Amino acid sequence: MTQQDDGVEELMSSPVETVSEGTTMADAARRLSEKSIGSLVVGDDRLLGIVTESDVVAAVGQGLSPETPVGELMSDPVVTVRRSESVRTAAERMGHNGVKKLPVVDGGQAVGIITTTDLALHLPDYQVNMAHQAEADIVDGEWE
Repeated sequence: MTQQDDGVEELMSSPVETVSEGTTMADAARRLSEKSIGSLVVGDDRLLGIVTESDVVAAVGQGLSPETPVGELMSDPVVTVRRSESVRTAAERMGHNGVKKLPVVDGGQAVGIITTTDLALHLPDYQVNMAHQAEADIVDGEWE
């Protein structure tokens, strides 16, 4: 079995962080920051939506109140993957739908999440190692 055929269950982060639809944008932002994560699944018992850092930033840019419930910001319906599906399926689903966070579900409930970062680190042929500082021969943002 190749790494792309591994099950998403091996790669997903779990448990997933959840909030209710009524959680305020300010509380969601605090939770994202405290947990150092990029998204929160909305719905404790059943997946209702997902709210990301980008959603919160866009809402602030639109001048929405910090008291705005995340139910008004969340993406719905949510693109998901079943825990029994492969990493390849998850990657294709993310690419085809333009999403960076993919909740892993079982019976309608989010049991984990897989991100584009997880995929990049999991698939060594596609892994990009980031330098801590620019290489000395890179001048004015140009490189070969």
